[in-house]
Amino acid sequence: MYAIIIAGGKGERLRPLTSDRPKSMVPLLDKPILEHQLVWLRDNGVTDVVVACGYLHDVIEDYFGNGAKWGLHVAYSIEETPLGRGGALKLGYTQVPDDEPLVIATNGDNVNTQSLAPMIEQHKETGAIGTLLLTQLRSPFGIVRQEGERIVGFEEKPLLPHWLSAGVYVLERSFFADLPDVGDHEDELFPRLADEGRLYGFRSDAYWKAIDTVKDLNEAADQLAAAGSGS
Repeated sequence: MYAIIIAGGKGERLRPLTSDRPKSMVPLLDKPILEHQLVWLRDNGVTDVVVACGYLHDVIEDYFGNGAKWGLHVAYSIEETPLGRGGALKLGYTQVPDDEPLVIATNGDNVNTQSLAPMIEQHKETGAIGTLLLTQLRSPFGIVRQEGERIVGFEEKPLLPHWLSAGVYVLERSFFADLPDVGDHEDELFPRLADEGRLYGFRSDAYWKAIDTVKDLNEAADQLAAAGSGS
């Protein structure tokens, strides 16, 4: 099974940690974020990974090489100029063999513990062109509970009744033909496929964290260490 990881981000909100490396190579529990993701993909049945990269791509290539150390075959799709996430996926897909029926795609700046098997099973059952991993939105703030004007309690960062795309996708081959050469797949392609009834979501209660800031990085380190998942 093949996966494409979008790992071209500069990570400007993580500076100075990204002054000499791409965002996906920032250390999390002494390993690059990207290494956590590669191990997760391998443990979920992925054998081949295409890393879509651009900014300081040599740092990624020097560290992972051909992927043999991690029990994977790793190849690289290098953008000469920024293509956006949709363009990066389209370029990376040119390295996927024609006989692969579906591809896992991920953003290279998040970590999660969701098993891919039930997500792939649902994808096949629905006949979707794409299935998105969904995670429930958690409030970044504590919530005040009231009865009328009287405050009756507080709830610290509760889960909200909304779901967000977690940047992990199961995609059919036909999906890639409609990707833009330059641009983001979530701007126009995802909304159009949703209107056509061809896009599905897999709701997950597994651990997930996007790493955008130093605060996110520190929280993820604490949470993974507490869960014993710093593999």
